[in-house]
Amino acid sequence: MHQSIKIFTIFLYLFSIQLFATETELFEAKPPIVFTKAEFVNNSTTRIQFKIVDQLIIVDVEILDKEGNFIIDTGSETLILNSVHFKPTRTYRQKRKQSSGVHNDIEDVREKYLKKLSIESLSLEKLNADVIDLSHIEKIKKIEVLGIIGYSILKDFEVFIDMHLNQITLSKIDKNGELLSKKVYAETIHDSIDFKLKKHTIVLDALIENHKVKFGLDTGAEYNQLNKNLDSEILDYFYPSEELKLTGASGKKMKVMAGKLYRVKLNDSIYFGPMKTVLTNLRKMNSAFRTNLDGILGFEFFAQQRTIINYKKQKLYFIKFPILKP
Repeated sequence: MHQSIKIFTIFLYLFSIQLFATETELFEAKPPIVFTKAEFVNNSTTRIQFKIVDQLIIVDVEILDKEGNFIIDTGSETLILNSVHFKPTRTYRQKRKQSSGVHNDIEDVREKYLKKLSIESLSLEKLNADVIDLSHIEKIKKIEVLGIIGYSILKDFEVFIDMHLNQITLSKIDKNGELLSKKVYAETIHDSIDFKLKKHTIVLDALIENHKVKFGLDTGAEYNQLNKNLDSEILDYFYPSEELKLTGASGKKMKVMAGKLYRVKLNDSIYFGPMKTVLTNLRKMNSAFRTNLDGILGFEFFAQQRTIINYKKQKLYFIKFPILKP
């Protein structure tokens, strides 16, 4: 019997949503969004504890008198609110909407306007939030999900994702990507690498053994994904182990081959052990985002590298895991 799993990337990374929906009125978030388990570091830095649910990064958030789970997902372009918990209270004027998914169309995407969003001492203003039915995620994950925090929020911060301590550190940056405070990290950065930003997608040049590949980096991807149409010389480093059934945004199931991917590195000093990976067809994703990716690096990447993302500089920084004494 095949195991049934859900890869979050299928929901949010592998479809294109063109939004042409507006509200007839604006609404103000009262109270604003607050990370309920955040720790004040300095005037421009907040540290947030997270939990892992099926390889998804979950933070506790309070918004509009509701408190619950938000997913941190760099693969999502916008801030998303779950229409199950945030019912539209205004009349919407639908102009035109085009949605294409892995299995079929995504329907009923709407937009809300937030005058203010606060993260402890950090304040953001004039934000748009897409309102989408996320009940399929709640059903499969068996947790309540209020929404998703994506690129539109994260881009104004340097984002340190630390799987060792289960913490995200958000540090405000200026227009050039420089930190507003120099006293942010207790640890020392030991390496860095440049990336390209394709719309909201982080694109990395990488190697599988000595074969050049391009990967998208996505905190919302539970498992890595590798394009099944790559050359056999590259696929030789994917060791299949079982066939899995994935459930897409429409509820439709598809079979994929799962296993481990070996010999992945970004350069001679940033390399990875075997990573859980599924073979899939990335054609629709590449078409939607006008990319030419050979795969997606997700949870498995961050589990092996304590990573800092700076969107303005288009740069990743890496901090070593501590050496634990026996």
